[in-house]
Amino acid sequence: MSKSIYDYNFPEDLKRMNVDELDLLSYQIREFLIEKVSATGGHLAPNLGVVELSLALHKVFNSPVDKIIWDVGHQSYVHKILTGRAKGFDSLRTFGGMSGFPKVSESPHDVFDTGHSSTAISLAMGMAVSRDLNSENYEVVAVIGDGAMTGGPAFEGLNNISESGRKVTVILNDNGMSIAPNVGGLAKHLSNLRTSAPYLNAKKAMRQVANLPKIGDMLYNGMRSVKEHMKYALLPKGVLFEELGLTYLGPIDGHNLIELMEAMESAKKIDEPVLIHAITKKGKGYRSAELNPDKFHGVGKFDPCTGIVKKSEGKSYSSIAGESILELAKQHDNVVAVSAAMCEATGLGDFSKRYPNRFFDVGIAEAHGVTFSAGMAANGLRPVVAIYSSFLQRAYDQILEDVCIQNLPVIFAIDRAGVVGADGETHHGVFDIAYLSSMPNMTILTPNGEDQVREAFQKAYDIHGPVAIRYPRGECPKSDKGDSSSCAADKPERINSVLLSNEETDVMFRNERIAKGNDVDIWAVGRMVETGKKVVEKLSGMGIKSGLVDVKQVKPMDISLLDDDISTVITLEDGIENGGFGQQLAAKCSLKHPKVNVMRITWPDKFVEHGDIASLEKKYGMDADSITERIYEERKVG
Repeated sequence: MSKSIYDYNFPEDLKRMNVDELDLLSYQIREFLIEKVSATGGHLAPNLGVVELSLALHKVFNSPVDKIIWDVGHQSYVHKILTGRAKGFDSLRTFGGMSGFPKVSESPHDVFDTGHSSTAISLAMGMAVSRDLNSENYEVVAVIGDGAMTGGPAFEGLNNISESGRKVTVILNDNGMSIAPNVGGLAKHLSNLRTSAPYLNAKKAMRQVANLPKIGDMLYNGMRSVKEHMKYALLPKGVLFEELGLTYLGPIDGHNLIELMEAMESAKKIDEPVLIHAITKKGKGYRSAELNPDKFHGVGKFDPCTGIVKKSEGKSYSSIAGESILELAKQHDNVVAVSAAMCEATGLGDFSKRYPNRFFDVGIAEAHGVTFSAGMAANGLRPVVAIYSSFLQRAYDQILEDVCIQNLPVIFAIDRAGVVGADGETHHGVFDIAYLSSMPNMTILTPNGEDQVREAFQKAYDIHGPVAIRYPRGECPKSDKGDSSSCAADKPERINSVLLSNEETDVMFRNERIAKGNDVDIWAVGRMVETGKKVVEKLSGMGIKSGLVDVKQVKPMDISLLDDDISTVITLEDGIENGGFGQQLAAKCSLKHPKVNVMRITWPDKFVEHGDIASLEKKYGMDADSITERIYEERKVG
């Protein structure tokens, strides 16, 4: 009877396995991944594509003494299996369970917490410097995908490694998206030639000759000239990396264990930077993922037999945003859309098909994407930049310097704002209100529900300056018709802008009062309006009539609904406290409404772990029951 994945003592057992046994193990691992990820959701296609690559890494290198760094880290599931964590997959990405990314706190084999793209090469350089300065002896390996190579930091890291000449191995996991495959006997021959003893000795001899006076310079330059001509003639696909100072091995079949292990063993012998170029297939071994690699990149629960993903009945915020952007493009010829390698995920799929000449995917290069958009905006176009909240952080300087200073009309469609759940610390979008609010000229809209999202994009087009539209992950509730609240509230109040101060007339997306109360008023931002409605109902059952305000615009702030007769305002927001809406409102109240006390309910000043949103909200007191109890206790004390 064959072993199950749970029966192995990894990574020790792996070291004793021959190639045939490793090949059989690859089938077991793929079956295991499909079974487990179908039940929990997760990053399936990337991990199916790196099974053999992960096996070869742990066969050739000695983790955790040797440092293996996974760029992004969503493709580290096989690595986790091979380092003894198979049992953790029953709780993968769940509250209190195993993370879907490398975590130092989880295993010594995870040498760095990763979650964002294009950082592994820089991390490898840092670890190599530490190794050398401490006179230690271990290998440093960075595994990076071709998609991540579109990010600027990856090339900055390559450039730095080249200048240093330090021993680092970079493995380029190329699934065919950016670098064209160069296959055939010539490529294999060149790979063997480059790692052969005569070739390596020749390079060493060339360096020694260079130390000879006069004649050495002549001979060395002549030999190098021959090498350069051969390189450009015979290795066109590897020239870029060779020019950056790395010894290039490949391209090789990323699903051929023998080729992979030979290349890695060769890299260990070379005392300088090496890049191994491995061609892989995303989703390999599972037909549904092979045919739809984007769909199964990060996937929810699905039927492993049919590949059908379990979906919610309603539309997502992303899809509603995508439809709204497309509608803008139909109305205005100068509207263009920009994505950072997340076209379908941010709802821009239909836009890209309808207006291919007005759609731009810049790759995993958010900083470039924002400055690129600023260039278009400066010349009459109206770019809409659709990026996840946590990824937009990489473009902080560009938003500030290239967009806000010149007050350019760039619309930022900020997807996945707030806590996002299973992806955890690296993906929670809880910082955007705080850092964007500090930027002059920025307008921040926080719609809740389908109608408000559509309205927000229409209003954003009319604002002649930078606008951020912030919306969460998940299903977008349909806006209520007629009665605007499920908590039996009064109809929304609208304020005549003629009566407002100059600052308040800049408000384009007015707050609305959903319910009137006595001495407690809840001001809820974005999706927290739905929580606020539940709190109002619960408080009503406890004899407390609370008001509720739907905060649809954070900056410029609309305080027209503040009432000095209200003693306490409670703010609810899906973001951090420091620099958040509640803190800003409290500062404003201290000047204009000093009798009003502001109680802020936000996520804590810490990095919130992964888990389903309901469990996280309960733990940190952000659910309706906890908020109701806190308000009740505060009133008793008051």
